[in-house]
Formats: sequence, structure tokens, C-alpha cells
Amino acid sequence: MFAKSKIFTVVLVFVCCFSNAQFVEKHGQLSVKVTQLVDKNQNPIVLRGVSLGWHSMWPRFYNQKAVAWLKNDFNCNIVRAAMGIEVGEHSYQKESQFSKDKIEAVIKGAIKSDIYVIIDWHSHNINLKEATNYFDEISKKYGKYPNVIYEIFNEPDQETWSEVKAYSEAIIKVIRANDPDNIILIGSPHWDQDVHLPAADPIKGYENLMYTMHFYAATHKKELRDRTDEALKSGLPIFVSESAGMEATGDGPMDYKSWQEYIDWMEERKISWITWSISDKDETCSMLKKSAKSKGKWRDEDLKESGLKTREFLRKYNPKRQ
Repeated sequence: MFAKSKIFTVVLVFVCCFSNAQFVEKHGQLSVKVTQLVDKNQNPIVLRGVSLGWHSMWPRFYNQKAVAWLKNDFNCNIVRAAMGIEVGEHSYQKESQFSKDKIEAVIKGAIKSDIYVIIDWHSHNINLKEATNYFDEISKKYGKYPNVIYEIFNEPDQETWSEVKAYSEAIIKVIRANDPDNIILIGSPHWDQDVHLPAADPIKGYENLMYTMHFYAATHKKELRDRTDEALKSGLPIFVSESAGMEATGDGPMDYKSWQEYIDWMEERKISWITWSISDKDETCSMLKKSAKSKGKWRDEDLKESGLKTREFLRKYNPKRQ
């Protein structure tokens, strides 16, 4: 009897781990139905995960083992690879091949771990020529994988919506020539706050587009949620590709009450969300301490306050059997 019970336990653990491992295999090709992200069976799906910090400043975390750890320990069903375009000694503009290699390490890690991955052009400025070349190359190489989501402009700051729209249309055209299906995320002015602007004048002629909204809960309050609700009502699909519980500077104290209000709001609307960031900078939003190893296997004492809370949220809202 004891032997049978032990065997059953081992089998149960294996089944649970296997079902968790087969996330993209289960949900497959994503698409947008009105404003809702849906899976291959047209069922609503919510992606929840973390963004790695700028690759140009924290390249040591851009590897397949760190991605596997985030999937297995944090319960991420998606990760975001943030390619720093202008900032840092290893930026795309200074070291393009190094940058491509780091992003591809995360893409390969996500494919191997069978989770989704956002390829994030992490810039606050329009770099049309560089972005055109990069997204043409990366969509040719990985467009066949349903794991891939493209974020073509992280956070426009001072650009107008007409400028962002024109840039986005150019990049979308390039991606769609190679990849007709995978989700494309589009930013909006004022650090992805002004979602009412694309809501009034959305990009037309393409399917499976979503628009990003970013929040930092200690700074952004109900007004941003209300604005986003109005955008949703107008038919604009929303994806929260960057968020966290502290101030918009990335520093300052955590506002757990406001953060939970945002989580509740997103869960009620089945909005996907990403938390910033896997990095070890001396700031509140960096989830890791300097003691954290580059390839995962992080102990509780390697996680800072934001890292512990992010993992808690992900373990709660991303069950092992998804």
C-alpha cells in the first residue's frame, strides 16, 4: 500500500510539472478577439510574467537558465526581453550583434520552456531605420513560433500619436510580411499613459494588434484605470506590458494597496500584465540583490521586496496547472 501511494505521488508530481511545462503547446497561436487576447481555441487567456531589465545594463540575466527559473519558480507564463537601444555600454546602437544575441538567448529560453516571450524594442525615441532592420530580421527568424510577441516601441515620451502611429504602421508592415499572425504591441504617447489617443484614431488594416498601457502603482491611480476603461469600451485591445508597485521613477516606497487595486482591475478584465524588472540595481523596482546568480536558483534572501511580492502575485494568479 505504501509503495502504491508513493508511486501515485510521484506520478501526480510528474503530471503537474508536465502540464505546467506545456503552456504554449496547450494554448498555441494567440489572437485578438474584439479587445480580448485569446488562445488557439478562442478562449480568453491572461499572460502574467516579468520583464528583464535593460539588456544593455544587466546582460548577465539574459540566458536560458534564468528564463527556466522564472518559469518554474515564479510561475511566469511569459517573459519580456527588453533590448536597450540607446542606453548602456552594450546598447543596440553600440553593440548590435551582442544585443541580438542576448535577446535571442531569452527567446530560445522561452521556446525551450514553452512559455511566451515579448521582444521589446526598449526605447523612448523613434529609430525607424534601426527598428525596421531589426524587426525584419527577427520576424523572419522567429515568426514561425507562436511563442513570440513583438513590442515595437516601449514608451514614447514626447512624440505625438500621429508620429507614433506612422512609425508603428511602418514596422507592422515589415513584421507582417514575414509573420502574419503573432501579436504586435503598440505604445502610446506620454510613457504609454495616453491610451485615449490611439483609441480615438487606431491603426487599421491589420489584425492581432494590441496597445500597451504602463503603470507604477504609487504614482498612477484610478484616473489611468478609468482612461483605460474608456479605451477598452471604444474597442482598443490593451496589454499591460510594464508595471510595478512603486513610483514611476522606479524607486520610492511600495504602494501595496494601489498595486492590488490594479491587479484586481486587470484580473476582472482579463488583461495580461508584466512586472518590471529582473535586475540588480539599487532601486525599488529591481527585484534582485547583487547576490543573485546570473542563471537563476535565487534564494529568498536574493530577492528584494518587489521581487518577493511579484513572485507572490505570480504564484497566486498563475496556477501550476494552466
